[in-house]
Amino acid sequence: MIVGLDSPAEAITHGSADGPAHSEVGALLGNRPDSDGTWSYCTGTLVSPTVLVTAAHCGDPGQQTARVSFASHYRRGDPVYTGRYIADPRYSDKADRYDIAVVVFDTPVPGAMPARLPGANTLDHLRENGDLDTARFTPVGYGSLDPVKAKHGWRFKYTDTRNRTSMSFADLTHPWLQLSTNPYRGDGGTCYGDSGGPVFLEGAGGGDLLVATTISGDGEGCQDDSYAYRLDTSVARSFLGRFVALP
Repeated sequence: MIVGLDSPAEAITHGSADGPAHSEVGALLGNRPDSDGTWSYCTGTLVSPTVLVTAAHCGDPGQQTARVSFASHYRRGDPVYTGRYIADPRYSDKADRYDIAVVVFDTPVPGAMPARLPGANTLDHLRENGDLDTARFTPVGYGSLDPVKAKHGWRFKYTDTRNRTSMSFADLTHPWLQLSTNPYRGDGGTCYGDSGGPVFLEGAGGGDLLVATTISGDGEGCQDDSYAYRLDTSVARSFLGRFVALP
């Protein structure tokens, strides 16, 4: 269990509006709005026309379905797609190495090109070649932007808007990809509202490659390094391979 991974959802900080750039990335929506009027609580990414990958901790015990919007800025009345929510059955609060889930739709989601998944041990190979040290990553998600320190704690603002940022490499373990939030390296960060959202390896093979999903931004106000769940490990691939063809 990684210290600091107790937040239920994470989102982008020090980033910018994504617009149509990642139309395959969607917001998981509650059945009713939160007290601030926003709907999104987690993020996911299409990895086939009918399969969206997200985080297992985004679901409630016994949850069977999930509602997803692919609007870059969700407003009530926008198209919403409902699919079967299936978490890795091995996941629990004490087994976060299985923190992965899918939403399976009965019919293809229109208008989005699914993200590319990595091959087995892609990140390990990049580290062996010395390429991770200079790699850049793009987390994408819905949720709070740029938390502000207030008198009685941190204040978070939610907008139901898809945002992105850029981050550099910090460390690699099994099953985590740790990303730096060092502003002197041009790094953004992740924070509340974006768990399950994609972490793309920039410029991989001529285009972004979905190598991990956001799990946590560490520290108060989401100021410390971000942890993402690797999708190139045998554990993640054994689950994903039940729903989608893997490279």
